[in-house]
Amino acid sequence: MNANISVIIGRWQILQRGHLSLLHTALATAPHVVIVIGSAWRARDAHNPFTWQERQQMWEAALTAEQRARVSFLPVRDYYDNDRWNEAVRAGVAKIAKRSDKIALVGYKKDHSSAYLEQFPGWELIEVTPTTDISATDLRCMYFEATNRPAALTVIGNYVTEGVRGYLEAWAHLPAYRQCAAEHKAVKAYRQKWTAPFYLTADAVVTANKHVLLVRRGGDIGHGLWALPGGFLEENEQFYAAAVRELKEETGLNPMPSLLRAALKGQAVFDHPGRSPRGRLVTQAFHFDLGTTHTPEVRAGSDAMEVGWILISELAQMEDQLFEDHGSIIDHFLGVFRWRASS
Repeated sequence: MNANISVIIGRWQILQRGHLSLLHTALATAPHVVIVIGSAWRARDAHNPFTWQERQQMWEAALTAEQRARVSFLPVRDYYDNDRWNEAVRAGVAKIAKRSDKIALVGYKKDHSSAYLEQFPGWELIEVTPTTDISATDLRCMYFEATNRPAALTVIGNYVTEGVRGYLEAWAHLPAYRQCAAEHKAVKAYRQKWTAPFYLTADAVVTANKHVLLVRRGGDIGHGLWALPGGFLEENEQFYAAAVRELKEETGLNPMPSLLRAALKGQAVFDHPGRSPRGRLVTQAFHFDLGTTHTPEVRAGSDAMEVGWILISELAQMEDQLFEDHGSIIDHFLGVFRWRASS
């Protein structure tokens, strides 16, 4: 063995035999393996249907007792910021490793999603040749699109362990399966309709009296999740104008233009390619602070289930109820989450 600890990193949605080839190499490389579970603590969506705890359970269903004794799990959030994400992974591994330990990173380069392998100088990189040409995305499509679920699970069983197949079969009886299957199909229809390589949107982060204004989404995509008021730019419309228009349409909030301009505290572009399963959406968000005296009256627009002023101090407990990367956007302006690698 060349290292004290080896690390494998992935989302593991769904855990398949190709992922296990990484584990086998990692176990041959070091006496202890850290399995990093990415996209932790986020709300379920079509791209990330399983919580990090459920993905850990899939791993545990696939491991032997001897392998389980040599493995630690490290959940890590999406930061949509390579430096913050890298810091979180390193900090989490450091809690498990000794200062003198030699660390190896095991992975295979398949596409742009493998760029993280070059972000850990000081760790030995061990590249593995993929053992299968099927992806977790392919398996999710079979799982959520099947009209004959037993037949689909039989096919999926060719690419996952028996323990993972049994887990998927049981999980399919939960309400979460029905929710994710509906969203998966809605996202597929969405991407077939909207086929441009990218789209532009604008969002409003509105604060008042220690609250932030959020909208609870209707529809099949992000159903029931809390989101920032926002939407797509119209033809010949600028980002600021789109944010103000969407704010009025979705919440009924319509201050005098001069008051809203005076309340503008900051703006930023959010363009991470993976920020939305709907496709490549680039958004510019604007932070408006209306002051500390009161929260203005609001009303939900036609496409929203609810609109409300949420205490900023409560957002940290609502992380898995926030739509797509809206938690990251809020955190950028308000710094409310104190995001760490493993809590």
